[in-house]
Amino acid sequence: MSGKTIIVLATLDTKGIETQYVREQIEKLGERALVIDVGVVGQPATSADITRQEVAEAGGTPLTTLLEDPDREVAAPIMADGATKIVSQLVDQGRVHGIVSMGGTQGTTLATKVMRALPYGFPKVMVSTMASSNVAPWVDIKDITMMYSVTDILGLNPVMRTILANAAGAAVGMSQANVPMESSEKPLVGVTTVGITTQGAMKAIDVLEDAGYETIVFHAVGTGGRAMEQLMEEGVIGAVLDYSTIEVSNEMFDALLAGGEKRLTTAGRLGLPQVLAPGAIEVLVFNEPETVPPPFDTRTLIRHSPQITDVRLNGEEMAKVGEEIAKRLNHTTDEAVFIIPTAGYDSYAVEGEGFYDPEADQAFVDSLKANLPENIKVIERDTHIDDPAFATEAAKLLIELIEKKEQNN
Repeated sequence: MSGKTIIVLATLDTKGIETQYVREQIEKLGERALVIDVGVVGQPATSADITRQEVAEAGGTPLTTLLEDPDREVAAPIMADGATKIVSQLVDQGRVHGIVSMGGTQGTTLATKVMRALPYGFPKVMVSTMASSNVAPWVDIKDITMMYSVTDILGLNPVMRTILANAAGAAVGMSQANVPMESSEKPLVGVTTVGITTQGAMKAIDVLEDAGYETIVFHAVGTGGRAMEQLMEEGVIGAVLDYSTIEVSNEMFDALLAGGEKRLTTAGRLGLPQVLAPGAIEVLVFNEPETVPPPFDTRTLIRHSPQITDVRLNGEEMAKVGEEIAKRLNHTTDEAVFIIPTAGYDSYAVEGEGFYDPEADQAFVDSLKANLPENIKVIERDTHIDDPAFATEAAKLLIELIEKKEQNN
């Protein structure tokens, strides 16, 4: 026995039999199960280590109040908030080492809300009837393992017993992996890229790693940038080469790779060393050509793949992007560098390619420079983003910022 404790989070009024079975499977594997009840409407069908009364109280509403007019839609957010508070405290105290849950649409929504509040690397297993569909609403940017239940989670049968035993084994096995999320003495460097900036990003990564820095690369498709910034918040990433800032323009114009309103704000607010580049920032991404909305549907379209269509922003729109990026960087507390390749922000925008438009790119630069704070230095280079010399300079500028910050500390 390794002394691990696995949380079993469930609505014991509807999933009591299944929860008891998962508890037994965890104990059979030599570990302890800590059952937390988030059910409300019916009576618990098995015992809980942390009761629904305790969860409701932690959520800000006594269970007696919820039972006056029992309604799952009203109760679920309260129970989710209470469970999040309780589980987060247990994790912070090091008293638990994994979490497993099971449910349909409501149970999955509640349990994954709790799981998304937990740190990266903490084992999270969700057995769900919804796991064969689009799981983005439940996983979002966290490392939640979704396991398809195959059958409805309503009683035990040969299939359900096997799947729940596998889920228990997965959570226990993850808890025993014991590989801490720790970097070397030098800060872990987050890097963003998309397919049309990959060559430059790869060269920059080589330069950083040759200098002894470990890198963690994010595909800037919306979730990638948000995950990178969450890892900054959690103290895992200590510096950033934001090579592809496409997620900001896609957020502004309601395209697929939208990175959210907070994208590009975290490193500056935390005072982390950062170098930025406008990788693919002129590109909006949609699905098939028929999904491209006006006014973009009348422009040159580039088929990035059978399911992905790219559109180029014009000068007026690029000026708005420059202003918005400057706005998001305005609160930057330390020095930063924005390095710009004036001959193309990606492989589609170099001379001879469909998105080549230096006048529109210049509108972006002019707007950016007019609105950036003085502590963010702008460097322009007469080359494109995949040029090895440009990528090397970007990486070396970040190394300089990191070393300067270390010296000052």
